[in-house]
Amino acid sequence: MMVLSMAGIPGLLFFLLLLLCVFGHVSPYEASWKPTWPAYRLPVVLPQSTLNLAKPDFGAKAKLEVSSSCGPQCHKGTPLPTYEEAKQYLSYETLYANGSRTETHVGIYILSSARPGAQHRDSGLSRSSRRKRQIYGYDSRFSIFGKDFLLNYPFSTSVKLSTGCTGTLVAEKHVLTAAHCIHDGKTYVKGTQKLRVGFLKPKFKDSGRETNSSNSATPEKMKFQWIRVKRTHVPKGWIKGNANDIGMDYDYALLELKKPHKRKFMNIGVSPPAKQLPGGRIHFSGYDNDRPGNLVYRFCDVKDETYDLLYQQCDAQPGASGSGVYVRMWKRQQQKWERKIIGIFSGHQWVDMNGSPQDFNVAVRITPLKYAQICYWIKGNYLDCREG
Repeated sequence: MMVLSMAGIPGLLFFLLLLLCVFGHVSPYEASWKPTWPAYRLPVVLPQSTLNLAKPDFGAKAKLEVSSSCGPQCHKGTPLPTYEEAKQYLSYETLYANGSRTETHVGIYILSSARPGAQHRDSGLSRSSRRKRQIYGYDSRFSIFGKDFLLNYPFSTSVKLSTGCTGTLVAEKHVLTAAHCIHDGKTYVKGTQKLRVGFLKPKFKDSGRETNSSNSATPEKMKFQWIRVKRTHVPKGWIKGNANDIGMDYDYALLELKKPHKRKFMNIGVSPPAKQLPGGRIHFSGYDNDRPGNLVYRFCDVKDETYDLLYQQCDAQPGASGSGVYVRMWKRQQQKWERKIIGIFSGHQWVDMNGSPQDFNVAVRITPLKYAQICYWIKGNYLDCREG
């Protein structure tokens, strides 16, 4: 196996090579009715150097509304980043529970192998934004009730952040969420140093006392059990930019818990083109602020897309930010259906469409490079991140 660096390659050529790696190895649907997960070959995003940074002041307010006038056409016309810019955006900051933080610079590589089954691939970049979550006509959200649903997959993968957002379980100790839930683009949100993740559990009452035993008690309602976060990763594309500019493309973060959560989690996957999604539709569940304590599920059609963003009109309210956007497709190798997270719900955006304002809710797509980065954060080994 040979590792090829992309250093010295200009922006357009860099991304043409990346796209060739991606689409040159995408398996077609075949003559089957089943919507099938494409087989991608992935790039590698590896740490190159790490620097210690001063402790942040944790002074930012949790701001769940961001706006931008740059819509799908605006972002589609944005110049592609160069290789050096891509490395800069994918470098990341790590915050630890003791308040210390580091900055890690990365390299981007393509793996070459003599074996026909070896893997490549890559990404690109774009832009976008949002403002506040909104209801489009009839409210199509569903509140999920009853422990038989809430404690079972896929709803059990949704968790609540102590800063007010939603996250999704993507590994035994990892939660994927939106970057703006913990960082405003300049500094960390107040409360992030003691960030916790809440898991819904049945709340029982027995003779006036709360107990976890179901033998002598009747479930009355659900409550949150909280686990502290050990460290967080935020891409520099979010920190360097801002929520009104290219930073929107990098509105994602990964949280590592102090202990395993012991629940089934949902794998991440590279976002296929919208036309390949089953029915052109996406799904996500979150803790919308207008329904306190309730997990709210919704699905809707994708209206437009850029390389980094999905535009849709799923009904949502503040608090749903950070929810994992997922689809269910056929996995040919294992011969089974599998749900995967293909994006992170970010928020609301007003868009100028041919001179008239139109609003969308926006989700950040998991591109090949973002997949390689997030997977490495989870696994710590690029060899375990060769399938998207």
